[in-house]
Amino acid sequence: MTTEAVNTATTANTAKTLGINEIKEYLPHRYPLLLVDRVLDYELGKTITAIKNVTVNEEFFNGHFPHKPVMPGVLMIEALAQTAAILSFKTMDVKPDENSVVYFVGIDNARFKRPVEPGDQLKMDIEILRVSRGIWKYKATASVDGKVAVEAELMCTIRANESAQSAAQVAGQ
Repeated sequence: MTTEAVNTATTANTAKTLGINEIKEYLPHRYPLLLVDRVLDYELGKTITAIKNVTVNEEFFNGHFPHKPVMPGVLMIEALAQTAAILSFKTMDVKPDENSVVYFVGIDNARFKRPVEPGDQLKMDIEILRVSRGIWKYKATASVDGKVAVEAELMCTIRANESAQSAAQVAGQ
């Protein structure tokens, strides 16, 4: 085995993956808004790569657009934000619960480069740029077959779920 083959095999064996059941532990989203199918790899505090397999059975294709189905750009951004949330929770070594909510608080420099259609596999790459005062900022890129579909800088924060806390307080009285 060449050095390159050994390095490739080692990398493949050390990739940190998450299947759909593990993803559900880190995201509160469920069908039809769970937009991450598999995490291919991640490095805590740095990066994550995940995929969304886009099928013609997605509900949004009924109206966007019946004659030429295209994944809405806002859902591509949402898939990136969900991927970023997984990385944040994994980095903090916590799982969300009814007492915490991830809020999408901002987006900068969003650019849509190509349509995403049924049959495409959307590959999402997230890099943490910084965390400051509870705001996480990420560089986010989604591509299909190596061609960029969308890129943006995303900002999220994790906060206590005030409605869950209020309900708990009322129940305790």
